[in-house]
Amino acid sequence: MYRKTKLKNGLRIITIPQKETKATTVLVLVGAGSKYETKNVSGISHFLEHMLFKGTNKRKGPMEVAEELDKIGGEFNAFTGEEYTGYYAKVNYSNFDIALDWVSDIFLNSKLPNKELLKERGVIIEEINMYRENPMMYIGDLWKKVLYGDQPAGWDIAGTTKSVLAIERSDIKKYMDDHYIASNTIVCVAGNIDEKKTIEKIKKYFSKISNKQKKDKVGVIEKQNKPQVKTIYKKTNQTNIALGVRGYDIFYPHKITLDVMSVILGGSMSSRLFKEIREKLGAAYYVRTYNYSDTDTGSLVTFAGVDNKKLDKVIETILKEYKKLTKIKVSNDELKKAKECIKGRMILKMEASDEQASFYGMQELLKNDITSMEDIFKKIDNVSSEDIISVAKDIFRNEKLNMALIGPFKNKEIKL
Repeated sequence: MYRKTKLKNGLRIITIPQKETKATTVLVLVGAGSKYETKNVSGISHFLEHMLFKGTNKRKGPMEVAEELDKIGGEFNAFTGEEYTGYYAKVNYSNFDIALDWVSDIFLNSKLPNKELLKERGVIIEEINMYRENPMMYIGDLWKKVLYGDQPAGWDIAGTTKSVLAIERSDIKKYMDDHYIASNTIVCVAGNIDEKKTIEKIKKYFSKISNKQKKDKVGVIEKQNKPQVKTIYKKTNQTNIALGVRGYDIFYPHKITLDVMSVILGGSMSSRLFKEIREKLGAAYYVRTYNYSDTDTGSLVTFAGVDNKKLDKVIETILKEYKKLTKIKVSNDELKKAKECIKGRMILKMEASDEQASFYGMQELLKNDITSMEDIFKKIDNVSSEDIISVAKDIFRNEKLNMALIGPFKNKEIKL
């Protein structure tokens, strides 16, 4: 279903032909994100992402960069995470050449104009303010701070107002020179393509990419021996909480068990926590459990926006459901439902060329290996109720509990 081509300079090309679609996606991924930063330039990965849309020699400014794909109805954007940054264009397959030329141009030839940098500082600071003014959005960042504190894994991806104001063009240029290199970059193309011609075109466009040696990130320090709580007092009518535990990284054998467990707990509208907190208690509109896994960190967490008066009851309910998984086997029917839910969602997502590109590209970037969807399904099917009890006993322990809270409370405790 896919083909991986590795060039002599280390650049990796992944092609995923889909003859049944009329779309094509070009996605360029680079192994650089907030975990690769130092505190004085926190947010620089995200700042650089913004700056690549500000003009090249060929496309003189932000409007020229945007208009070229707007004219053909293309979708385009970029994103920054803790361990990656990505740039993509999704177009009618007949416009593939335009998309490849566009993505490669902003990735390799951006001028990083200082006048645009000065303006973009303000844009990014307003983006930071937007997240911090919205508790539902900011609770995820606060969750990371509880787990990892003052180290890259605990910093906001966008940085702080102070760090963004301090970042200069020379900092961005150096960061780009250090990380936007052949061995740290993957070019993924998925959709209606001629695979052989596509590979040759990518080789041509990316022939001048730097072949410097890759720089690694600082390791994450995980240290916890008692429950941790971080609270931001905010006079609101709703309290947003994140309540969960440290989990497993993407390489851990039982990471897939946590994926299944998260769906059982709060991954659907018929999940345990949705039923208990929304349907029975009427205490929240949104309730969701996620399993996050990176190369060196992981956590399982439930998010909810809660009636202030019912906060204690909601916390009690979440902890009760966590504890129940350590003692009572999940029924065969409930286990099957969770597995089929995950598989069904994956199948539907993979209908789109951009999801195909992300599925294969992100695995290669983070794991240096690709597991097919069929093999992932086999791993999901192999998860047993005994596995869930074993993993639940490992992670749902008092000393691994953490909670982030935004609302009209100044001191809250977690008690099992």
